[in-house]
Amino acid sequence: MQLHELKSNTYRKKPKRVGRGGKRGTTSGRGQKGQKSRSGHRIRPALRDLMIRIPKRRGFKNKSLTAKPYVISLNALEKVSSHEITPKTLLEAGIIRKSQVEIKILGGGDVKSVFTVSGLKVSKSAKEKIEKAGGKVVL
Repeated sequence: MQLHELKSNTYRKKPKRVGRGGKRGTTSGRGQKGQKSRSGHRIRPALRDLMIRIPKRRGFKNKSLTAKPYVISLNALEKVSSHEITPKTLLEAGIIRKSQVEIKILGGGDVKSVFTVSGLKVSKSAKEKIEKAGGKVVL
């Protein structure tokens, strides 16, 4: 016995081919009106519906999925009483709310006091100003 000589035991009935005249009258088993009853019907793919919803405008951009960090200027750090600046001390000073997860310090303003920044993102200009005043940035 060869592989091409094998035959299946199950009998498969061919599906009824709908819409070809015969003894079914005008609708020929297709039901009443609608997209599926028409000749040459093609159901529109979901991708096309999604494409229609995207605005066709210049400069349209989807919103980024990653949340942007909450930014603080160097002037705001003067309000913190301790010399160690962490997310916890910023929360106690009332500079940030609990909901802000990621915080970044930007180099706006001048630094007068000496402090150590730890556990926060710091911009290049802010790091230079902190270190120039005698402070430290620990990642």
